[in-house]
Amino acid sequence: MLNRRHLRIKVLQLLYAYFQSEEDNFPKAEKELMLTIERMYDMYLYLLLSLSELKRAAENKVADKKKKIRPSEDDLHPNLKFVDNQLIKIIENSTSLNALCEKRKINWMGVENQELFRKMFQHTLENETYFDFLHNNLNGFEEDRAFALSIFKEDIANSELLYSFFEEKSINWLDDLDLCCSMVLKSLKGIKIEEEFTPMPLFKENDDEKEFVIELFRKTIINNEENEKLIAELADNWELDRIAKMDMFLLKMGLTELQIFPSIPTKVTLNEYIEISKFYSTPKSNLFINGILDKAIGKLTLAKKIVKTGRGLIN
Repeated sequence: MLNRRHLRIKVLQLLYAYFQSEEDNFPKAEKELMLTIERMYDMYLYLLLSLSELKRAAENKVADKKKKIRPSEDDLHPNLKFVDNQLIKIIENSTSLNALCEKRKINWMGVENQELFRKMFQHTLENETYFDFLHNNLNGFEEDRAFALSIFKEDIANSELLYSFFEEKSINWLDDLDLCCSMVLKSLKGIKIEEEFTPMPLFKENDDEKEFVIELFRKTIINNEENEKLIAELADNWELDRIAKMDMFLLKMGLTELQIFPSIPTKVTLNEYIEISKFYSTPKSNLFINGILDKAIGKLTLAKKIVKTGRGLIN
């Protein structure tokens, strides 16, 4: 599920918190790092369940209309194309998803959450995509999938109400939203009508992503003083206290990654930290980080501290 850029961002966030804190508790910081990654998976599950909750809000509205004193013909015989959506029913009937959510205590129960989806559905009713879906006279699983994807992208992934919910859950969750939404869309596209739906795992089986994130976090802290000295040498006339804190963390992570992960090409490491700096530091940070890491690669390669192994990993 997770990509390495997002794992690097999680390490960056936790390094910032660790060095800003007066509490020098490395095991606690490492535990918090893994907890923030676990919370990302919770967001993924919440988002998966959101389509069912939106459908539930539609069912409640249908029921309420039938209770009118003078219901119209449309109230009594509503268009049920949305509430009968086959893809959403597959998600609802997934035993693995339901067991996972029960284990992790992920659900949308509660009056406030139901009100949230009621408001979201009111917005959906004003959506042209929703109207067209109900009246296009097309039926079938692929039609239901196309609609579910559209509604998720337009009304769920961009919902300010959901933004507020996630922000209250975790201050870092809004940084994770795009990735989690992309994973939900990937999951929806992979659902087959004849198979039970299984959520994507947090880490792929036999993958080394968990080891990567722990090692990067741990070694960046351990090599902190050594990396600071190297940055001071490479930064020419820059005093360390004049360098943006986020730039320092990115440089320290980059220097650590270059030296301890022989299977990651130097160009990949360089490009990743340049790209991350564009979103998490100052407007000119990408140029500064590019210059420092580029010089570091030359210096460390000559000192045989950067050794890449495997075909195509020399650069």
